[in-house]
This record gives sequence, C-alpha cells and structure tokens, in this order.
Amino acid sequence: MRLLLIRHGQTPSNLKHLLDTAEPGPGLTALGQEQAAALPAALESEKIDALYASTLVRTQLTAAPLAAATGLEVRIRAGIRELTAGDLEMRGDDEAAHTYLHTAFAWSAGDVRLRMPGGENGEEALGRFDAVVAEAHGSGAQTVAMISHGAAIRMWVAARADNVDVAHAAQHALANTGIVVLTGSPEGGWRTLLWEGESLGPVPGTPGPDDPTGAAIPTP
Repeated sequence: MRLLLIRHGQTPSNLKHLLDTAEPGPGLTALGQEQAAALPAALESEKIDALYASTLVRTQLTAAPLAAATGLEVRIRAGIRELTAGDLEMRGDDEAAHTYLHTAFAWSAGDVRLRMPGGENGEEALGRFDAVVAEAHGSGAQTVAMISHGAAIRMWVAARADNVDVAHAAQHALANTGIVVLTGSPEGGWRTLLWEGESLGPVPGTPGPDDPTGAAIPTP
C-alpha cells in the first residue's frame, strides 16, 4: 500500500505556537484554507483510493477539498488524531515543547511505557495509529491519504519506517500540509519514499518559528 501522511493546514493555535491537541480543536486560518484548497492539484498524480481524517476539526477541513475533487468519503478516525498533550495542553513555552517532543520521540525509540504528563503513553499512541493504518490496508486500497497531525505523523514514521530513524524525524520539521509518503504493509514493514517538510500549498508570507508539533529539534 502507498500511504500518504499529510499534516493539516495552518490553524490560529499554530500561529501562537501552542500545544492545542484537545477535541474538537480550532479551524483553519485563511492561509490554512488556501493550503487545503491546494492539495487536489498538488496530489493530482496520486490515484487515491481512500481518504482519512482525524476527529479534530482542522484535519476534516483540510480533507474537504481533496474529498470534493476525488469524490471520496472522508473516513473520520480518532486513531490518527494528534498526540494528546495532557498537562501541557495550550502551553507554548520552550519547556513544554521540549517535554512534548522528547516524550513523543522516546516512544519512537522504543520507550513506549513513558507517559506524556497527564496524557497517553507510547503504547496507546502507536496502537491507535497502527489500528487505522491496518484498517486502511485491510480495505484493499492501493493508495491511501490520511490527513493527520505534525507530531503524530513524525512519531509514527520514526517508529515504523525502516529507513527513518528518530534523529531524522526529530531534526526535520513538518510544516502545515507537509507530507510523508511511505510504501509497505503492517506485516511487512514500511519504507519512506518522500519526506516533504514544506507545505504542498502556499507558505506564510512572514516565516516564523514552527509550532511545537511540527518543529524540528535542534541538534545539540
């Protein structure tokens, strides 16, 4: 199966660099709407058979133009929602961002019993994402697009792709409507074909620091 993992369009909380992970979450900014509208053209070469989005509003709004262009129903699944921030929710300080990302990538490295402060652990986060991917693979779809979230995508790819390690995922950002393309299966494993960290649509006119979920962790 060819798996397209696409981060949602820009939100107001992204602009404020907040860890905003609770349901239903914010909608899209004007730029985020433009980024979503650009996806059908950006992905026109892909023969998408199934389209998924998380239970957070921002992914469903991002998926809507792609659904309209392809005629596909958007399958809403909680399993591909953002990693829950727990006690760090709505914080935007460096300490919170550091704790959040380092916990997420510790899961990728195998420390799955570690728990986000007041939130889920790695077994739970990987398990729910794995379940949606397994469902998609079991459907027989050849190419699947999933509109998900920055930290969830990066964490899962680093844990499951044979050719992407934690260092690569941690040091490479995933901007709004950035994409990671993989091929494989739950049984045979996954290989990353493309990590496009920049938006598939328009980018902010005034570049600023990435919000925590999509941000790269600088090397020491």
